[in-house]
Amino acid sequence: MRFKKTSYICVIILAIWIASFPRQAGAEVTVSAHHAVLMEQVSGRVLFEKNAHEQRKIASITKIMTAILAIESGKMDNQVTISDKAIGTEGSSLYLKNGQKMKLRDLVYGLMLRSGNDAAVAIAEYVGGSMEGFVWLMNQKAQEIGMENTHFSNPHGLDNTENHYSTAYDMALLTRYAMNNEEYRKISSTKVHRASNPFEKWDYSWKNKNKMLSLYKYSTGGKTGYTKLAKRTLVSTAQKGDMSLIAVTLNAPDDWDDHITMFETAFHNYDLVEILDDDVVKKVKDSFYKNKAVLKNEFYYPLTSEEKKEIKVDYVLIQPQSKWKKGKNLPEKVGKAYIFLNGEPIGTRNIFFEPVSETFGRHFFESWRTLFFMIIGMNADG
Repeated sequence: MRFKKTSYICVIILAIWIASFPRQAGAEVTVSAHHAVLMEQVSGRVLFEKNAHEQRKIASITKIMTAILAIESGKMDNQVTISDKAIGTEGSSLYLKNGQKMKLRDLVYGLMLRSGNDAAVAIAEYVGGSMEGFVWLMNQKAQEIGMENTHFSNPHGLDNTENHYSTAYDMALLTRYAMNNEEYRKISSTKVHRASNPFEKWDYSWKNKNKMLSLYKYSTGGKTGYTKLAKRTLVSTAQKGDMSLIAVTLNAPDDWDDHITMFETAFHNYDLVEILDDDVVKKVKDSFYKNKAVLKNEFYYPLTSEEKKEIKVDYVLIQPQSKWKKGKNLPEKVGKAYIFLNGEPIGTRNIFFEPVSETFGRHFFESWRTLFFMIIGMNADG
């Protein structure tokens, strides 16, 4: 009897001991989605995934690509004439009129908030010159971003064309790219947008279908989608402190809960850590490079408390040549910093040759420039 009690106590102690170890997000997350991914914005690190690279129909989250191409066209203030083909598009609609004129910016708001399929066609025809031209632009941009398992055949995501598919991972890549654009971030996070209506006494008013903006206090935007074949699809973004996350689910019956669960788990388990800063490399033994080997770009990475102990940085510098000491033919880049997590490479940064006096001067100027603009009530970018 005593043996059984002792064994029972040991099991409890062992369970408590195991539970005390910090766990990664992927170990704790359970989602309803058939396909899912959670990505950190700055590094692109995948914190959780489930069938993330399987090609599937994606419905209206397609419109993220349509929106960013419209924004990057530089024509957002231009008037777009709505065609008969646009108003004949099935599914969710802004109820535009044939021959009506609307600013491209308002069409993009209607596209993202109300998920207007008529707006998607109008944007495609204007920005791409034709539906076919715009689809070509979509696939070119997908290649540029690295969406290797994606092919677009329309600007809205309806099931009325063939060979229109992507993956949860690829859509996270697209969203990461789009979120670097300030206007996209603004549109994606807008809850209500109004646009003038020349045919009625009232203006258009579109409410964002993305309920995450109301359900989750750290939500910063996203896009919903649904078709009979794709089922429920959702892309959403969130920020807490200095860490920004991207969640994508495909065919997810409980997508709102899926996204909140992924976000909360990651925010609990990970910190965005500055591993390298933009300053002089301190760990340099060669006297030629002392106080002259400089990093110009920081390196941030999301890490658990345990992972922080497993980071290693190797600095590899070019062997100095005799002619360099005379100030001749000095290369701009003189080496690389290699960052490892548990022995696996996670990133690199170039090392530049810059005397410490120049480095000090650069930081001194930037600091005083920032302070000056703060005093006069502006930020450094105007």
